[in-house]
Amino acid sequence: MEAIIVIVGFLGSGKTTLLKKIVQNYIKIKWNPFVILNDYENANLDAQYFLQYLNPKEINALSGSCICCSGINELRDQVNRVLPRDKGITLIEANGTTDAFSLMGFLGVGMEKHFLPPVQIAVVDVRNWQRRGHNNELEANQIQVSSVIILNFVDQVSIERVVQVEQDLREINKKAIICHWDKFDMYSLSELIPVDNETQKMEHVKSHWSSCSVDLPDPINSERLSRIIDNIPAEVLRVKGCTRVDENEYYSHFERTPSGEVFVRPYNGTPITGPKVLTIGPGSDPEKLKSIINNS
Repeated sequence: MEAIIVIVGFLGSGKTTLLKKIVQNYIKIKWNPFVILNDYENANLDAQYFLQYLNPKEINALSGSCICCSGINELRDQVNRVLPRDKGITLIEANGTTDAFSLMGFLGVGMEKHFLPPVQIAVVDVRNWQRRGHNNELEANQIQVSSVIILNFVDQVSIERVVQVEQDLREINKKAIICHWDKFDMYSLSELIPVDNETQKMEHVKSHWSSCSVDLPDPINSERLSRIIDNIPAEVLRVKGCTRVDENEYYSHFERTPSGEVFVRPYNGTPITGPKVLTIGPGSDPEKLKSIINNS
């Protein structure tokens, strides 16, 4: 039977990086991963990364819907279309504000018989754990029913901070395996089982955030791109996009994490929606975003 692994975690915690690592390693041992990505806006941006490992028929991007409520039927349909195959594993990356408890409750109903019950893995950024103000409840919700909790960015904080985060997590989820990023045994995924914890239900509306996307110039001057990113208000927790920068003939992917870090990386291919900038979080407004771009 085939394992279904759902990766959750707050915006910028490292979910996509973990997913890439899992895909690469399972391909090395001759397994056949199928990847489903969910995001508020244009999940195809992240899906493009996986084309260097998988063919397009092994990747699905679900955009613009919340897979823990309005998008759950589409997600379930996509999973059920994954045909039985030798050494198969289905990997789902939820968007960074998913109500992870509701997602697991809905997803486990109505699956085809060749699938095992879905199992959840949570990625936690130890630098920012429970330092997110009114979003602390959402972040805590995401680890309640996780079978494994992976601590990321451990090398960037003190030992005391790591110990405190581990204690916090254990108070919320007593049954999960808690491990550091570099100690995670990803080859045991098919052996994991769901946890049955007492949970505290969150108001689902708290996981519904505003988001938007608008066109970017192609190409764009790198200094202008930096000004655009800097001028997007801090309450917008996630900024990402894709365009060509300066004289480079190839596309680049850029992002600003909730902690304010900015990364620019090569992009594999051409974005099917054209050059875009996407924002997630309070204050995401297409007209304001267009104004920031025009005034840059």
